[in-house]
Amino acid sequence: MRQGYAGAAGSPVLGKLLMVGLVLAATLMLSQGLTRASFGYTLGALAAVTLFGLVFLRNDFGIYVVTFSMLLSPEFAAGGGGFAEGRTIMVRSEDFVLIVIGLAWLAKTAVNKELGLVAKTPLNRPILAYIVANVVATLIGYLWGTVGSYAGFFYVLKYVEYFVVYYMVVNNVQDRAHARRLVIAAFLTAAVVSVVGIAQIPSGERVSAPFEGDVGEPNTFGGYLVFMMAVVGGIALETYRFRVRVVCLGLVGLMALPFVFTLSRASYVGAIPALLVLAWRTRQRKLMMGVVLLLVVCSPILAVTLPSAVTKRVLYTFEPEAGQATVHVGRVGLDPSTSARLISFHGAIEGWLRRPVFGYGVTGFGFMDAQYARVLVETGAVGFAAFAWLIWTVLHSSASGFRTLREPEDRGLALGFLAGTFGLLAHAIGSNTFIIVRIMEPFWFFAGIVLMLPQLERSEPTPTPAPMVMPRRLDPRVALRLGR
Repeated sequence: MRQGYAGAAGSPVLGKLLMVGLVLAATLMLSQGLTRASFGYTLGALAAVTLFGLVFLRNDFGIYVVTFSMLLSPEFAAGGGGFAEGRTIMVRSEDFVLIVIGLAWLAKTAVNKELGLVAKTPLNRPILAYIVANVVATLIGYLWGTVGSYAGFFYVLKYVEYFVVYYMVVNNVQDRAHARRLVIAAFLTAAVVSVVGIAQIPSGERVSAPFEGDVGEPNTFGGYLVFMMAVVGGIALETYRFRVRVVCLGLVGLMALPFVFTLSRASYVGAIPALLVLAWRTRQRKLMMGVVLLLVVCSPILAVTLPSAVTKRVLYTFEPEAGQATVHVGRVGLDPSTSARLISFHGAIEGWLRRPVFGYGVTGFGFMDAQYARVLVETGAVGFAAFAWLIWTVLHSSASGFRTLREPEDRGLALGFLAGTFGLLAHAIGSNTFIIVRIMEPFWFFAGIVLMLPQLERSEPTPTPAPMVMPRRLDPRVALRLGR
C-alpha cells in the first residue's frame, strides 16, 4: 500500500517548518509582487507556491489537477516565431503545473526517505532506453550541426514530461478505490471536452479540442477520442453492472459525435483496429464479432447516411490536385496531404540510410507528420529499437493484466487500454501521435493505472469465507419429537 498523504511522514516537525516557510514565502511574494511586478505574474507565482504546498501535503491532489488540465488547459506560443520545424513551440499551463508538482515530489522524497523516487515497473528500462536514445541522438545532432536551435532540447523535454505523468500515477495511486476515482476524473474530462466539441459542430468547421488557440488540431482531438472511446468501451463490455454499462455506453456515444466531425482520416483509421481488438478479446466476443460483421455488410448504407462532410473528407483522399506533388497507387492518385506523408516516408528512409545508427537528432531532419518515419530518421536504429521495445512492453503488460485481473471493471480497463493502444499505433501512421501532448498525457496516465492494477489487487486482503458450522447430532428421542 502506498502512502498518499502526510506532508513529511516520519518527520512532522520538519514538515511543519516547511509549511511555515511556504506561507511566509507566499506572503512575501504577494506583497513584493503587487508593488513591483504585474498582477498576472504575481497571481501565477502565488498559485505555483500554493500548488507546491498542497501537493507536498497530499500527493493525489496534483494528479487530479493534471487529469483535468490534460485537455482543459490553455496553450500559448513561446519564442514568438516558428523556430522549431517551421512551427512555434507551444507551451501550456499544464507544463508549469507538472514542473511544480515534480519539484514538490522531489522535496517530499528528500524529507521522507521511505518514499521512493521512482516506483519499480516493467516500463522502467524501456523508458530509460528511449529517453537516453533521444538525448544522445540530439546531442550528436548538435555536434554535427543538424540540430541548430533550442528546439531539439525543448522537444526532448516534452517527451520526458509524458513519463512524469506516468510516474506520478504509479508512485501515488494507493488502492483500487483511488484508481477508480482517478479514472472517473479522466472520464469527466472526456465528457466536458466532448460537449465543447459538439458545440462546435454548427459552425461547419472541423471539431477540435478546447483552448487550442487560433488554429485547432482536429487530428489530435480525433486521436484522443479514439483512445478514450476504446478505454470506456472496454469497461462497458466487461462489466456485469447494468448501471456502469449504461453510463459507459452513453459516454461512448457522447464522444462519438465530435469524433465523426473531426474529419480526421488518421483517427478514422485508428478506430478500426481499436474496435477489432475489443471484439476479439472481450468475453462478449460472439456479440461483438456479429456487430463488426453487421457493420461491414451495412457499410454501403452507412456511407449514405453519414454527414456529407465526412464522406467528402474520406473521398478527398483519392482526389489529386493539379500542380501538387501526387503519389499514385496503381491508377489511383492520392490527395496532396496523403501524398506528402508517403513522400516523407521515402525521404526518411533515404535520410536514415545516410545516418543509420543515431539519426539526425530530434527536429534535426525537418518536420514530417508520420511517427514511425520521424523516430527512425531522428534517432536512428537505436532510437527506433528503443521505441519498439517501449511499445511492446506496454502491450505485453496490459495484455497480461487483462488475463490476470479478477474484477470485471479492472479487466475492462486493461482491455480498453490495449485496444486504444492499437488504435493509436494505427493513428501514428499519418500523425506524430506518440509525441502529441494531448494524446500522450492521457495515454501514460492510463498506462500507470493499468500497470498498477495487478499489484493493487494483490495487496488487497482476500475475504476469508465464513467457517462451515456442522449441525450437531440430535438425540434420537429429540429428533423423533421434532419429526425428523
